[in-house]
Amino acid sequence: MVKIIYLLAGGALGSLSRYLVSGVSHKLISGTFPWGTLVANSTGALLIGICWGLFEMRDISPQARMFIFVGFLGGYTTFSTFALETMNLVRDGDIRTAVMNIFLNNLLSLLLVFAGYFLSKGLLTSLK
Repeated sequence: MVKIIYLLAGGALGSLSRYLVSGVSHKLISGTFPWGTLVANSTGALLIGICWGLFEMRDISPQARMFIFVGFLGGYTTFSTFALETMNLVRDGDIRTAVMNIFLNNLLSLLLVFAGYFLSKGLLTSLK
């Protein structure tokens, strides 16, 4: 039961954070490109990379890991929304934007996971 509470709490906070980040992104950047999802997926990838690096060096409880990785970051990032937005772009005939969306979400997210991981490792090494 405790695991479920951690997942629910993390997921709720992650989903709310994604909603807020997406809303701010859409207000700051106009156009048909789904910037809110790209910002959420990219920042989520950076955060998971940072956490991954930090948690390798620190004793983090399984509950905290579940809360952060599965709950919060699972609720914050959104592959299903990315897929739906890409499908809608294709349906609307905006193939160029759809391809750019696929490319940016995948490449940027992968790069930021690694960047976050190595950034956290560098910070931990310099703090020792």
